[in-house]
Order: sequence, then C-alpha cells, then structure tokens
Amino acid sequence: MIEKTVNQKAWFLVAPVVAVVAFNALIPLMTVVNYSVQETFGNNVFFWEGVKWFEEILHSPRFHDALLRQMLFTGIILLIEVPLGVAVALTMPRRGPWVSVCLVLMALPLLIPWNVVGAMWNIFALPDIGLLGKMINGMGIDYNFTQQPVAAWFTTILMDVWHWTSLVVLLAYAGLCSIPEAYYQAARIDGASAWAVFRYIQLPKMKRVLTIAILLRFMDSFMIYTEPFVLTGGGPGNATTFLSIDLVKIALGQFDLGPAAAMSLIYFLIILLLSWIFYTLMMRNEAQ
Repeated sequence: MIEKTVNQKAWFLVAPVVAVVAFNALIPLMTVVNYSVQETFGNNVFFWEGVKWFEEILHSPRFHDALLRQMLFTGIILLIEVPLGVAVALTMPRRGPWVSVCLVLMALPLLIPWNVVGAMWNIFALPDIGLLGKMINGMGIDYNFTQQPVAAWFTTILMDVWHWTSLVVLLAYAGLCSIPEAYYQAARIDGASAWAVFRYIQLPKMKRVLTIAILLRFMDSFMIYTEPFVLTGGGPGNATTFLSIDLVKIALGQFDLGPAAAMSLIYFLIILLLSWIFYTLMMRNEAQ
C-alpha cells in the first residue's frame, strides 16, 4: 500500500497574504468592538457601557424593520437573478466568434461603478424625463419612484437585476462549458429531451458554481448600499432603507457611534450566520 504524502510547504506562500488580510481586517474590527461597548462625547474620552448598545439595537423596532426589508429584498433578487442567469447562460453559444461578444456584453454591467449605476437608473426612471418613467406613465400606469414605495421597490429590484444577473450568467456559463461532450452524446443516443438534459446533466454539473453564485449574491445583496442610496436615498420615507443605509444614518447622520458599532457587529454576524446556513444546506444536498 502506497502512503500518500502531503506537502505543507505551500502554506508558506499563502501565509504572507493571510497575515496582511488579517492585519487589515482585525484593526478596523477591533475599533468597532471598542466603540460598541463604550460611549464617547468627543475629546477621545470614553465611558464603559457594556452590552447596552447591543440590547438597544436588538430591541429596536427600527432595526427589525430594516432587517425585514433587507431579507425581503435579498429573497426577491435571488428568486429572480439565479433562474434568469441560468436561463441566459443556456442560450449563449459554446463555440464560434459570438462567444467573445456575449461574454463581453455580459461583463459590461459588472464593470460600471456602483454609484454610476445608481445615478444612471435615477435619471432613467424619473417620471418626467426618464425613458423608463415616461414609458410606464405612457402606458397609463401611475409611476413615480420618488413618491411611491411600491414603485421605489420595483425600480431598486430592476436596477439590481440589471446590474448583477451577469455575475450569475458568467458563473453558470463556466459550469456549462465544463461539462464533457460525452454526456450530451449519450443523451442524444438515449433520445433524452431538452428538459431531461437540463435536469439530469446540466443542473447537477452546475451545482458547485450555482452555490458560489448564490452565496456571492446573498452576501452582496445584504451589504448593498451605494446603488439604492443614490437611486432613492432610502425613501420614500423608509421604504428602501435597508440595513446598510440605516447603519450609515445612525453612524454619520446621528453620530451615534456606540449603537452604530453594535449594529455593525450584529449585521456582520447575521451575514456570517446566514451564509454558513446557506453553504451547509447546499453542500449537504451536494453530498447526497
């Protein structure tokens, strides 16, 4: 029996990167932890508060409302972007000159800065001068995302779908391209339908890349800030005030550093916990 030797020397190459990332992440995190258990009134004078800010945030209806809006937004875009991304990837060519064209077109929305995306859609959706706003109002539908919460949600979701579905498309397309041609040849010999090919060949082979896509989109959507802030400013009222926008309002608008630090840690733990749950469930299905 041949023993398999494991070479651990590769860790020496990774160690400097891990050390730099840990250093850059731990210092801001320790600063947030420091503020989350203390109160300050300026002049670098702090007063110990313990877990007071954590209790205040966890019992705050404002935090509960922002968390509910955030989870609703994340659920909606995942239900739209993942199936849509897979559908688009299935229609893209696998060979020929159009492959490069399609890949470039899919990558274009991802290259646009987030604040520019928000500004573009703000102008695009204005009811008076925006193409989208004029078109919807021209159809006889009363649409004004600056005053109507439903319209604001519709515009924010449409903007996110336009901006980030490309990421799912590119990941799904990479998974499809990795499937050997022999699988398709066997399916043709057996007379399998297009749905059978998708269900028993393509979808199982895309599980890993779809897991990555879902996790990335979940984390990104839970941390979304710039696009909806530029588009709606969190309004009308608090209709599109997600967790990140509410956190910035507390930290910079009200300058309540203690509650803001506690909320940011709770925010971080929520993302970490939900991402772990997502990953565990998807890997369990993969093992089965």
